[in-house]
Amino acid sequence: MSFQERRSIVDLVSSILITAFYSAYMVQRFPAGDPYSPDVFHFWGAFFLILIPVAIVAKIVIYIIFYLLNTVATREEESSITDERDKLIEQKAQMNSMYVFVIGVLVGMVSLVLNMPPSVMFIIFLCAGLVSEMVSNISKFYFYRRGF
Repeated sequence: MSFQERRSIVDLVSSILITAFYSAYMVQRFPAGDPYSPDVFHFWGAFFLILIPVAIVAKIVIYIIFYLLNTVATREEESSITDERDKLIEQKAQMNSMYVFVIGVLVGMVSLVLNMPPSVMFIIFLCAGLVSEMVSNISKFYFYRRGF
């Protein structure tokens, strides 16, 4: 398994775990009562604004640990050279991810048109973000495995 494939797997697992643990922690703070109250919007605003730096810091720590363990275990380092194949794989994975996220945003907007509570839209946005990141990592893994 190549370094890029291992990195895609680590990124996939870390994304799922970070989002799952953070969501499990924050769901306890969800305000009870009227689904259209300002407290619900405040919760979701804080949810996403805190998730971003938490995910960034957690991924940096996970990447550092991954690079250290990978270097010790395989005695190989990441190549500092990225060729056209790597750039093409990155672009295709990003395009797949973007399609999934745009569909998720549209589904979130449709939930508002169908008179669902705003929390449904925010949950759809969260899921769309997670699924789009998963699609990106799975696409990278697939393209590297296939030898694109």
